[in-house]
Amino acid sequence: MLTLSRWKIIAVTLSVIFGILFSLPNVLPQKTLDAMPGWLPHQKLNLGLDLQGGSYLLYEVDTDALHRERLSNLVEDVRLQLRNEQIPFGELAQQGDVVSVRIGDAARYNDAMNVLRKNIGAPLAGVIGGKDVAISGKGDQRIELQYVPEAIRADAAKAVDQSIETIRRRIDSLGTKEPSINRQGTNRIMIQAAGESDPEKLKNIIGKTAKLTFQMVDDTVTPEDVQAGRIPPGSEVLQSEDRFAQYYVVKKRAVVSGEELTNASQSFDQNGSPAVGFAFNSSGAKKFGDVTTRNRGKRFAIVLDKKVISAPTINDPITGGSGIITGSFTVQSANELALLLRSGALPAPLNVEDQRTVTAELGADAVKAGSISLAIGAASMFVFVILAYGLFGGFAAIALVVNVLLIIGIMSFSQATLTFPGIAGLILTLAVAVDANVLIYERMRDEANAGRTPMAAADHGYKLALTSILDANITSLISGMIMFGFGSGPVKGFAWTLVIGVFTSLFTAIFITQVLIGWWFKATKPKKLPIA
Repeated sequence: MLTLSRWKIIAVTLSVIFGILFSLPNVLPQKTLDAMPGWLPHQKLNLGLDLQGGSYLLYEVDTDALHRERLSNLVEDVRLQLRNEQIPFGELAQQGDVVSVRIGDAARYNDAMNVLRKNIGAPLAGVIGGKDVAISGKGDQRIELQYVPEAIRADAAKAVDQSIETIRRRIDSLGTKEPSINRQGTNRIMIQAAGESDPEKLKNIIGKTAKLTFQMVDDTVTPEDVQAGRIPPGSEVLQSEDRFAQYYVVKKRAVVSGEELTNASQSFDQNGSPAVGFAFNSSGAKKFGDVTTRNRGKRFAIVLDKKVISAPTINDPITGGSGIITGSFTVQSANELALLLRSGALPAPLNVEDQRTVTAELGADAVKAGSISLAIGAASMFVFVILAYGLFGGFAAIALVVNVLLIIGIMSFSQATLTFPGIAGLILTLAVAVDANVLIYERMRDEANAGRTPMAAADHGYKLALTSILDANITSLISGMIMFGFGSGPVKGFAWTLVIGVFTSLFTAIFITQVLIGWWFKATKPKKLPIA
């Protein structure tokens, strides 16, 4: 095993060069980095929230509001289906979690049941032939509809998952590096944005539902009707954010939704005022084209989070699948709205449960403490191996230095986030690496004491210790992967550093010390091992 194979020498040389090149930017001033050629590495370690400061937010997904919205949509679905089939009905209302309707014509009762069962409710995942809405007949020609518990739970879980992805896209659009976004419990989301010192800025972007809909304006309702509360079923009053009206009465059923947008960007209208340009996918473009063709001369409302941004009149059919949203925008607000529309709407409102700002000063203290801990730990291990094993201990110390360079280089190259627990993982990695060298050297000592020649003792020491080293490191690797897969936040940072360290420790403890010892044997041809 101590033969100086060419591939071993090349592998060791390349690893040392890699470690130096990718670790060096972390100790160089920014001016020096900017002056370096572009082909050289420039990436620095990406520090976590606990090291460089940033913002911490804890949100709760309002799944109850999502359920209420689905019930409201269910009411409108029932109204639409029965009207399309010209089935007379009345007393359509939502009471708690139940939507009920009374069929006016007893002869059409069975027709109504069949229509609703056929067209209401999506297939329920995991249930053969089941739907997410239970439909049952009651006395007095009444039909009741109710979401089944499995559907409510599935909706809530899906809403949290969608919220996490939407939040991630929004934060990524802000340029925040490596945000930590994790589920806590069943309906909470924890956000750690390192380097973003203003949580209010994050809240303004993250917390907006940004649910965009296009709804027809109900021009049959007069201001007197609104004041008297005479709002037709299927319509609703929404607050206005344009300068032409305080409110609009619009149809509840959206003709097109923001889910069918493919792009949104800050633009300008024909008067040079800031606006938001948008484009639909093929399905949305067809719906939008059909609606604007059928309703020429009427108005449609562009609604964002239940507020009307603008309500233009349809002068000509809009069949190109694109348009602009005008309103009282500034360039900044138009950009923010475009960002929200591109990243998608949140499926449910988010409620802030907790928010904190971690200052850079606290992060600097953590970096200083971690650096001191790492230096003390490394120095202690260097002293131990050199005192215990002399020259070979010096080789082990060199391998430890290369190990640290490789870990920092790999984390800088991959832009993985280093957290304070990650520093603890780095110190633990060095201890594991020393343990591998101790196993090898003690085996060498045993073989030398048994009467083997120095070369044979060293060779057998590596061979016999290798199994124990692999067992120990594979166990550490499995533990690290489990922590990384199931942990979050600090646990994940610790696990990631540990996993990287397992591979680098194996490489440096075996190959680097092996090459150095092999070179020493070739140069000195010793009669006795320095550790015997």
